[in-house]
Amino acid sequence: MKRFARLDGDGICALFELGEGAPVLLHLGAPVSDNSESIRAATSRGLHENEPDVLSRPDLLPVEGGGFLGTPAIELLRDGKAIPLNFVLERSANEGPVLEFRLGDKANGVTLTLRWEAISEGVMAMSARLLNSGSASFGIARVASLSLPLPGWAGHATRYAGRWAGEMRETTGPIERGAVSSDSRGGRPGFEGGNWLLAHEQSLGAETGQVLGMHLAWSGDHIALLERSADGAAQVQMGARFDHGEVILEPGESYEAPPVHLGFSANGRSGLANRFAMHVRQKVLPERAKWPARRVHLNSWEALSFDMDEASLKRLASDAAALGIERFVIDDGWFHGRRNDRTSLGDWTVDEGLFPDGLGALADHVIGLGMDLGIWVEPEMISPDSDLYRANPDWCIHQDGVERATQRNQLVLDLTIPEASEHLYARLNTLLSLHPITYVKWDHNRPLFPRAGKGIAQTEALYALLDRLRVAHPKVEFESCASGGGRVDYGILGRTHRVWPSDNNDPIERLRIMEAWGQFLPPEVLGSHVGPSPNPITGRRTDMDFRAKVALFGHMGVETDPAAMDEHERTVLAVHIAYYKEWREVLHTGAMHQLDMGDDRAFGRIAVANDGARALALIARTDFAAEFLARPVQLAGLDNEATYKVSLLEPWPAKASQYVGRGFDWRAGIDLTGRFLQSSGVSIPLVHPETAWLLEIEKL
Repeated sequence: MKRFARLDGDGICALFELGEGAPVLLHLGAPVSDNSESIRAATSRGLHENEPDVLSRPDLLPVEGGGFLGTPAIELLRDGKAIPLNFVLERSANEGPVLEFRLGDKANGVTLTLRWEAISEGVMAMSARLLNSGSASFGIARVASLSLPLPGWAGHATRYAGRWAGEMRETTGPIERGAVSSDSRGGRPGFEGGNWLLAHEQSLGAETGQVLGMHLAWSGDHIALLERSADGAAQVQMGARFDHGEVILEPGESYEAPPVHLGFSANGRSGLANRFAMHVRQKVLPERAKWPARRVHLNSWEALSFDMDEASLKRLASDAAALGIERFVIDDGWFHGRRNDRTSLGDWTVDEGLFPDGLGALADHVIGLGMDLGIWVEPEMISPDSDLYRANPDWCIHQDGVERATQRNQLVLDLTIPEASEHLYARLNTLLSLHPITYVKWDHNRPLFPRAGKGIAQTEALYALLDRLRVAHPKVEFESCASGGGRVDYGILGRTHRVWPSDNNDPIERLRIMEAWGQFLPPEVLGSHVGPSPNPITGRRTDMDFRAKVALFGHMGVETDPAAMDEHERTVLAVHIAYYKEWREVLHTGAMHQLDMGDDRAFGRIAVANDGARALALIARTDFAAEFLARPVQLAGLDNEATYKVSLLEPWPAKASQYVGRGFDWRAGIDLTGRFLQSSGVSIPLVHPETAWLLEIEKL
C-alpha cells in the first residue's frame, strides 16, 4: 500500500499518511506542490514525557483505546454494550476527484468507508458508509460523517446559535481545552445553528485570513463537536444524531451518513462565502442554471392572517400588482375549516366557504394581473381537530400509553407510515394538478416530540416525499420554512428553491441574520421581505426606505398590506422593487463581498457582476453612532486598475441626506479608481440610526 494519499481540488488540497490504522492528516488547506515525505518530516514530532509509548497522530477515525482520550468518532452497541473497535486500513483508492479509505474490524464484523470528494472550487464533501460485514447485528450510537483534526493555524472558531426570530448569532473565540458540543433533538437542525461552523486564524477579516467552513447537509437532528485535548490537538466532528436503538444494522446492511461540506479560503470571510455560494449554485440547488429570475413576492400573512376570503385576497393581489410585485402567495387559512391555528392541519382541500368556486377565480385574477400564484402548506403536521386525525388517530408520531403533547395545537404526522405518506402525496398532488400554482411555501412549525426512535427515518421519508412531488411537478418552486430558520441546510436545499431565514422581518435584526446566513448560502435562496411597521415581533417602527433597502439584498418580497401604507411609502417601495428587478442578476449570480466596517453596528455588502462591469453596495447603520466622523467605507471586489462611476441611488434617507458631501453631484456620480475605492474608500453619512444607502458602481 502507498505511504501517502492526496486529494487535489481547485483551490484546496488534502494530504494523508497511510499506515496500519486510519489515515493521518498531514495537510488541509491551500494547494501545495511539496514532496509528501518533506511535508511528513515538517509536521512530525517526538514523544513527550506524559503520553502513551505509541505516538498518537491526528487521524480521521479516533476511537476509544490506544491512548486516545477524546470523543470517539464512532460508537457501536451490541447487547446494550459498547463494542471495542480496532480498525485496520484495508484499502485506499483515488479515482479522479474522489478519495476513499476502507477500514475494517474483522473481529467485530464492521467495515467503514470514508469518502472525500473535491466537489467545487475550494470545497470538499466528506461522508462515511458503515457496513455490517459480520454475522451479528449491532446498533449505532454515534458515527461522524466528518472527524477532522484541525490544522494548527485554525486556532479560533466561529460558532452559531440562536432562537426563534433571532437566528444565527455568532460567537467567535479561541478553541479552548475541553469539548464544546451542539446538538438538536427536535427532528430538524433547529435554531441552535450547530451544523454550521468556521475554524480560522485569529486575524480573520472580510478579505484576509485562512478559514475552514463546515456544514452537515442533513435536515434532521445532528451533533457537532469542537474539542481540544490537554496536549493542544483540536478536532471537529459532525454527524447525524441517533437515539438508542434507532438504527440497527443486521448482517449485510449498511448505513450511509449524510455528507459534510467543507470549504477553504485564504481570502477571509468573503472568499469562503463566495466559494460556498458557487458550490450551492452548481452542486446543491436543483437545476439552478435553469431557474428564471427570482420573482418579487407578496405573502398574505401579515396583511390578512386568517381573516381572508376570495374578495380580500383579490383586493390584496391588485394592490400588490400596482407596486410591481410578480408573485402572490396565499398563506395559512385557505383550506377546509382553517379559521385559526387550532384546527384542520391535514385537511388539504380548498375551503368552499371562503372560495365557492375553488381557487379558480382567484387564480384567474392573479394571473390576469401579470403575477403567478403561490400557496402555503404545513404537510408534516396534523391537528387533533381535523378530519384526518379523526379518521387516522395513530398516524401521528406518539408513544403508546403516553399523552400526546401538542405544540401550536398540533402533532407531527408520521411520514414513516406508508399510508400516511401516500395520503399526503395524493392531496398535494391533487392541489398542484388542479390549480396553476407555481410556488409552495412548505412550513414546519413545531419540533418532533416524542421522537419515538423515528428521527432519522422521518427525515428520509420527507426527502422521498419532496423528491416525488418535484418529479410530478418540475415547474413548481418549493420554499423550506420552519418557524423561520429552524430547518436550513444543504439537504433540504437539494430539494427546494429557497429558505425562510427568520420569521423576524425587522430590518435591524435582518441585517445581522442575512449576513450570518450569507456566509454559507447565496442571496437568491434567502427570502428577504419588507415587513410592516411597527414590526409585529420587535414592535420597532422603521422607515420604508430602510426596510426596502435591507430587503433588496436577498430574494425580495413584501409581507405587509399596501393598503395600510401611505402614498409616499408605496412610492418608495415601488422604486426599490424596480431596483431589485434591475439588479437581481448581479445579486443572484455575481460575487458578494462583506465589507469591513470597523463597527459591529454598521453593515456593508457589495455584489459584483461576474464580468466586473457593475456593482451594487448596501451600506447601513442600526444605532446612533458614537462619532460624527465615521470612517470612509472601503469597497471590495473591484479592479484596482479600472475607473468607476460611483453614485448614491435615490431615495436617500431623509435625516442623513443633509450630511451628504457638497461640491459634486452624488446623483450623477463621481469617477474614482478601484484602487482608491478599496484602499481609501468613500465617506457615507452613517451617523443616524436605521439609515441605509445604495451605492451604484459602474466601470467606465
